[in-house]
Formats: sequence, C-alpha cells, structure tokens
Amino acid sequence: MSLVAAIAGVIAVAWALAYVGAPLWVWTVGAAAAYAAGVAAGSIGLIGAIALGVPLALLAFLNIVPLRRSLITRPVFGVFKKVLPEMSSTEREALEAGDVWLEAEMFRGRPDWSKLLSFRYTRLTREEQSFLDNEVEELCKLVDDWKLEFEDRDLPAAAWQYLRSHRFFAMLIKKEYGGLGFSAAAQSAVVTKLATKSITLAVTVMVPNSLGPGELLMHYGTDAQKQQWLPGLVNGTELPCFGLTGPEVGSDATAMPDSGVVCYGEHEGSRVLGIKLNFSKRYITLAPVATVVGLAFNLRDPQGLLGDATRSATPTDLGITCALVPARHAGIHIGRRHYPGAAFMNGPIFGKDVFIPVEWIIGGPKNAGKGWRMLVECLSAGRGISLPALATAGGQAAYRMVGAYGRIRRQFRMAVGKFEGVQEATGRIAGNTYTLEAMRILTASAVDHCAPSVVTAIAKYHMTELLRKVVTDAMDVLSGRGIQQGPRNPLSTAYKTVPIAITVEGANILTRNLMIFGQGAIRCHEYVFPEMEAARDNDLVAFDKLLFGHIGFSINRGVRALTLGLSGSALAKSPMPGAMAPYFKQFERFSAALAFSSDVTMGVLGGELKRKERLSARLGDVLSQLYIGCAVMKFYIDNGQKPEELDHARWALDQCLFEIGKAFDGFFDNFPVRIVARVMRLAAFPLGNHYKPVSDALNARLADQIMEDSELRDRLSHLVFVNGGKDEATGRIEHAFKLLQKAEAPYLKYFKAVAKGELAGHDTDSRLAEAVARGLLNPEESRLVAEYDAARYDVILTDDFSAEYVAGHYAAEPESRRAEILEFTGNRARVA
Repeated sequence: MSLVAAIAGVIAVAWALAYVGAPLWVWTVGAAAAYAAGVAAGSIGLIGAIALGVPLALLAFLNIVPLRRSLITRPVFGVFKKVLPEMSSTEREALEAGDVWLEAEMFRGRPDWSKLLSFRYTRLTREEQSFLDNEVEELCKLVDDWKLEFEDRDLPAAAWQYLRSHRFFAMLIKKEYGGLGFSAAAQSAVVTKLATKSITLAVTVMVPNSLGPGELLMHYGTDAQKQQWLPGLVNGTELPCFGLTGPEVGSDATAMPDSGVVCYGEHEGSRVLGIKLNFSKRYITLAPVATVVGLAFNLRDPQGLLGDATRSATPTDLGITCALVPARHAGIHIGRRHYPGAAFMNGPIFGKDVFIPVEWIIGGPKNAGKGWRMLVECLSAGRGISLPALATAGGQAAYRMVGAYGRIRRQFRMAVGKFEGVQEATGRIAGNTYTLEAMRILTASAVDHCAPSVVTAIAKYHMTELLRKVVTDAMDVLSGRGIQQGPRNPLSTAYKTVPIAITVEGANILTRNLMIFGQGAIRCHEYVFPEMEAARDNDLVAFDKLLFGHIGFSINRGVRALTLGLSGSALAKSPMPGAMAPYFKQFERFSAALAFSSDVTMGVLGGELKRKERLSARLGDVLSQLYIGCAVMKFYIDNGQKPEELDHARWALDQCLFEIGKAFDGFFDNFPVRIVARVMRLAAFPLGNHYKPVSDALNARLADQIMEDSELRDRLSHLVFVNGGKDEATGRIEHAFKLLQKAEAPYLKYFKAVAKGELAGHDTDSRLAEAVARGLLNPEESRLVAEYDAARYDVILTDDFSAEYVAGHYAAEPESRRAEILEFTGNRARVA
C-alpha cells in the first residue's frame, strides 16, 4: 500500500467518523488500528511512526478523564468563567422562562423530523367552532368599521354589551371559573376573524386574553384573588388592563422607574402592611375603560418588613412585582386616551403615593419580586396568539379582496390581475398568506402544548413583518381605490395600523436583534446553557463532559454541513418521499450549517457577540426561516398534500431558502475575523450560494390562482368575515366577484364588442339592448351582464364626503344622502 493511499484511507475514515459523530473512544480505537496496520504493512517508516505516534498518544490521553480534566479542562474552565458574559437576574429569568420546543431541532444540525410530523394541530372543538360561526359572526355584524374609526372613535354600545355578555374577555379563563376555556388555537381563530372586520374590535378582545390580569390570576393568583376578580372578568363587569410600559420603559421593561416601597399605611380604616406606589404608565390598551389594573413596578423593602423569605441578593431591592388594583382606587388617575392610529381604547395611567395592601400582589407577598418571570412567561404566550392572528387576518383579507379586485378591475381592456407587474405583487400576497396561515396554526397549537418562548418570538417578528409586506402590496394593487378612505375601503385601517403590530409586545427591532438568536442559541443549544450553568456552579466534572461533547458536536456539524453542501443535500435524509423531500434535505443541511456557524461564532466572539446585534440577528434569521419552513411543510402535508396547493408551498419554501442564503451571506461578509468567516462560508456553501428568489413563473402561477373562485381560495381565507352584505366593504367585492363567476363569459363578449365600437348607444342599457337584438347575447345573458356591470362599477367607486362631514359634522350627511350621491355619480359615469 502506498503512503498516498494510506493517507487517503485515513482521511476517508476520519471524515466518516466525523460525519456520523462517532464518540472519542471510537476515534481512538480507529486511529490505533490504522496506525498498527500501517506499521505492520511497512507503509509508515520510523520517522512517520514517530510523527503519527504523538497525535495518537494525545488522542489516547484524552480518554483518561481524570488526567484530561486536570491538565486541559481546568485551565479552559478558568478562562471560560472569566469571559462568561454578565447576566442579570432579569436576563436569567427571561432566558429560563418558557419551554424549548421545535426550535431546538433546528439547532441540532440533525433535526428529528418525527417531532414535526407527529405533532398534532389543535383542532377546534364543536363549542369553539360554534362560537366562531355564530357569536363571532354576530359581533362582526354589530360593527361599522368606518363609523367606528372616523366618527365615534369607539365601539358601539351594542358591541361592548355583546362582548361582555358572551364572555369574549374570558376566552382563556378556565371553565371551572366560568370562562370559556378556549384553546390557544381557538383564541387565534377568533381574533383573526374579528380583525378582518375591525382592528379595534380584534385588539379589544385580544388584550384581556393575552397579557392581562386574567392570565396572571389563572397562573399565579391566590384563591382569594381568583374568587374576588375572576367572576367579574368572566361576566364583563370587570374590564382589565395591564400597566407595563411607560415614557422611560419601552422594550427595556426591566428599566422601569415605577416604584413601590413596603411600609405601613391606612386601608379601609385599619393600619396594614402595604406598598406605597409611584408610577407613570403609557400606551396601555383598555386603560381608558378599565375597572381593574394590573401594575408592574420595582419593589423595595428597606426595613425588611416582608421578612427574609422574599429577599433577593440585594437586601432592599426585591425587583419587579405585579399587583392587581381597582382602577378607581385612591390616587390613581386613569381615563385619558392616546390615539395610536386606530380607535381601540389606549391611554396613560398615573399614580402618586398610592397605598395598597401587600395582599394585592398577584399571588400574595410570597410573589414579591417575581413579577418579571411572570410577565415574560405570559408575554411569550401572547406573542404566539395575538400578533400572529392580526398578521394572518391582514394576509387572508388581502388574499381574498385583492385577488377578486384583480379580476374585476380592468385597465387597457384587460383585468389588472393579468399584468405581470401586478402579478409580482399578487403572487407575493398569495405566497405570504400561505406562510402566515401555516405559521399561525403551528404556533398557536404549540402554545396549547407548552410555552415555546423562542418560537413565539420568531412568529411575532416574522409574521408582523409579512403583514407589512402583504398590506403594502395590497395597497399598491388597489392604488387609488386603496388610498381613499371611507366605508368602501376594506384595507385602509389595516394599512394605518401595521406599525402597531410591529411595535407592541416586543418591538420588532428588539425581537430580531436581541431575542431570537440571543435567547435561542443559549436555550436551544445542546451544550451552551449547561456549560454556563456548570461554570456558575463551579462544577468542573460536569464542564469537562460538556466541553468535550461540545467539541465533538461542532466537528460533526461542520463536517456534515460541508458534506451535505458538496452533495447538493443529496446525502441528507427526508422522512418521506414526494414533493417535500428535497426541502427536508435542504433544511437539514442548513440546520447543520447553523449549528456549526453558531458554535464557531460563540467560541470566537464570546461575550462580545451580545453587542454584535447585526451578526446575531442574521443567525436568528436563519433559525427563523428554518422554523418557517417547518411550518409550511407541516401545513402542506397535514392538508393532504393537495396538488392545487403545491405551488403555494413551493413558493413559501423557495422563499425560505433564499432568505437563509441571504442571511448567511450577510453574516459571513461582515464577520470581523476574516479567516474564520471563510471557514464558515466553506462549510455552508462549499460550491457557492446558488439560492435565488422565487421564480417569475412560479410567482405568476400563484397570481393566477389568487383570482380564481376555488376551494383553495376559501381555505386560505376561511377566517375572513364575508357576511356583512353587499353594502359593506368586503361584502361589496364578494358580491361582485360571485356575480362575475356567472357573467364573465357573456360580459367579455359584450366588453369586446364595446371596445371595438360595434355596439351603438351611450349607456349600458342601450348597448345591451342592441347586443340582444343582434344575437350577440340572449336576454338572460344580458340581464347577468347588466347586474354584474352595476356591481363592478360599485366596487371601483371610492367614497367622497361633504366638507361639513369631513370637518366633523356627521349629521350633515346621513347615509341615505351619501348613497344617493354615489348612485348619481355612478350612473353619470357609466354613460360613456
């Protein structure tokens, strides 16, 4: 055997061992066997034997754990503890809050796809489906969104009463307390449907069922607190809000200056142990109408009146605490309003020297200082339900309305939805709506099974960003029809309120740059958080085992990423055959690349990575797109892998792969240690980054499908409220679109004849009469064309108002007069 052949054989065996992730002892035995065989065969001479014997001896040494621990691990342990970044108690609580779920598989480099495929969506119960089909429908009918937003700036009294009497504010409260006890999936569906009718209506419902006193009481309240407050929250006599953010406290809630000091004071005629509060809260939804306020504040106990049991490391500062306070309690100022671009109730709360008993702390005095963990856990669930629901509502409404409008509206003698430039936007609307629905169902179902903190952060950020893109594309297609506000416009409120979804429950800039990868890399990684815990516990034995396991893990993921990249992902495994198989393989490849790049980055940059927000954000984008891809594949598979749905799934998955490639490119291009960046790029893209945006041909197919009256259209927009009648914004377009299905063939014959000047007459009626007389249309076709043409024109009209009405004198132009003007201008305009 030649030396070259021997070396090649050794490299091949080593590569195979690294690829499969063989343990250290297998490496040692394999290396010893190869060494012995080489010496015996004479392929390794004396010098070679000495040269190769040294690394073999070192490899053998690494298997002697006590020696390895003393001579190698102990010095590394000391350095690791010195460079370990500082972690405040609030950061630690945020990190530990919630559960690790599917996102951990994306960090493993070898995803266990059975966890995705065996996971079961939460299916709505009969009670939940009935509520969606009946109570939610009736509530939507009680709201005129234009009147609500422009005239009244509030929900009508009938809607408020309906919300209370039908327990819309108690969806998450368990049935044993009188609540509806709905699943997260059901709450998501309810909020989505309400949002397609009115953003204000949806926000009013979602806030008490998200971060609010109800959820905090359910999880942490004392029995007495539950008995006191839950009945009122269920029947609507109590309306809750939660005071967290303020002028100095936006995304950084831990920096809140709102304070509470433990002291004795007067309450209901008795001297009791309590808390003196000073606070200034802003941006609090439902505050102007709330009857009970959840308050977060920093609690101090300078005299030690609560006793040692509640003390933190700092003697007097107990930390963030949550209490439940009646809104009309002495010293609280509440009722004024902000106006955040929509009419939902939102406003400030002030309090100076407000004294409350310590029993008002949620969970009682034992929970003093534990408020931040409580808030983080509840925020995590809210991010998985409320904001994804709003985003999906925007997608479904745009899919249904813009698709129909693209087929109804004609310019240059052609449906606008057939223009390639328009299709670029409508194809994106279709693909992004498919993605949104897939993410909504998977994430809400996950919340029903656990509290996945990283996944909900991914959903909140990416779904609200997709909402921004979808609504912008929709407004581009509607054009002048979209910018004129009024009762005919189905999307203007959504367009105005996109920044709300982007901003609340963790601003998107913060979520992307600090949370997704910052929390995900530590919580989801198999070794990182345990290593940090071992360092803090000064546990050398545990650290040694973790360190060498981590080294093997990194080598394996790097070799796997490189091998899968060289093979074009052909060597990766798919859990199933068919259209999704190539995507499963691609995502496994990038899971390995993410695991390797993350390990190298944390090893090279250490605590400095915490300040390299743009780098961590890009790795977070890779993690996010892997999760989004999982959601899409799951959605397509669980929907029965319908052929008509495949193009939508492929669009979404191709987009994920392109975004992964773009994120990796940005990461490698900007990594500060260039030689390390080249190594990571080689592992991820050994043959170059060949991932392209979605093709024009695929995008065009989606743009064509979005204009079809199909089962797929109904499925992807199934939560849109469409039963408001033909005089309501959505109902008007629905009515015309349904008529078009019957009238399109004769209408196109009529339209072409008019365009060619073949029909005499100056209005629709006379032209249709001639078309019948000439045998171009029969009487029934003429009737259909006339009915559709009137509905078509009604769709493309925009609202106009008198100067008095716009100035706020709403009685100056009653609905009947506005309808008369529109009908007059419509008839005049159609005489052409």
